[in-house]
Amino acid sequence: MQLSPEPSADQTGADVATPTDGIRGPVDASVVPRFAGIATFARLPRLDQVGHAAIAIAGVPFDSGVSYRPGARFGPAHVREASRLLRPFNPAQDVFPFGAQQVADAGDLVANPFDIAEAVRQIEAGAVALGEHADRIVAIGGDHTIALPLLRAVNAKHGPVAVLHFDAHLDTWDTYFGAPTTHGTPFRRASEEGLIDLTASMHVGIRGPLYAKSDLEDDARLGFTIVTSEQLEEQGVAAAIERIRARIGRAPLYVSIDIDVLDPAHAPGTGTPEAGGLTSRELLRIIRSLSDLDIVGADVVEVAPAYDHAQLTAVAASHVAYELISAMAPRTTTATTVQAKEPNR
Repeated sequence: MQLSPEPSADQTGADVATPTDGIRGPVDASVVPRFAGIATFARLPRLDQVGHAAIAIAGVPFDSGVSYRPGARFGPAHVREASRLLRPFNPAQDVFPFGAQQVADAGDLVANPFDIAEAVRQIEAGAVALGEHADRIVAIGGDHTIALPLLRAVNAKHGPVAVLHFDAHLDTWDTYFGAPTTHGTPFRRASEEGLIDLTASMHVGIRGPLYAKSDLEDDARLGFTIVTSEQLEEQGVAAAIERIRARIGRAPLYVSIDIDVLDPAHAPGTGTPEAGGLTSRELLRIIRSLSDLDIVGADVVEVAPAYDHAQLTAVAASHVAYELISAMAPRTTTATTVQAKEPNR
């Protein structure tokens, strides 16, 4: 596995928060301002500084599989920059996500920008190697092509997993221009390869025009049910959560979030925007409802900084990743046993 090198905290003068029970947390914002220092995710330590992590944040700067607007290769750095504002305590989930478990930034996985097949092999190998140093991975893309190699790595450890896929698009199409591996095909390939649990997988937020009605028939055959954006609006978030939890059950769960599941008003910086999407508040509420499920991995993809305004998309994506990490945190450690380093900042 090749990771992007970064200088240590000692080299930059960053003062890392005091460890709690051996856990190393984010940089203390009362010592080093949020706009200073190395932009790891949420100003967390690097993986090489802690050795092993419960969750590793890994950037995957690859966007050669896009069909419209490129630029998501710059997504990981953009999301990390916006994540400087995240704080140690998550009141919505009543958990210290960085104190109840060791979370670290693993840098970026290498992916060949000129050869999709080679890039997919590299991402899978990088994720497998990273799994030797982290129990779970939250990946920041990059385009949605990266979900396929990440699912292959997860499958090698857990077998077929339920996939909860948030997106405006199905991403179960067959090919684009004859190419079988693109950002619109990862879940078709994953289904064909036996990587997903066909009885427990679901799309959320699907909307907009399709190529043909048969797209929906193919999607059902490949193992997915759908909560559309229209259904979520008509029936409400609570009904969507009920359907999601009933579908997933107790299966090991992989959560894949294309930021274009959000309406362009909330996430303009993405490759294939569609009107009529979820709000940030709706998406975060659904993610919080997953905290008692067995989440074994996740990705947040398709953030394209060139089309972002005032970091709207990056802020949304960083909070999505934060809520995923919080949902993965063990609930045995409570707010009374883990102290926040910066409660009011």
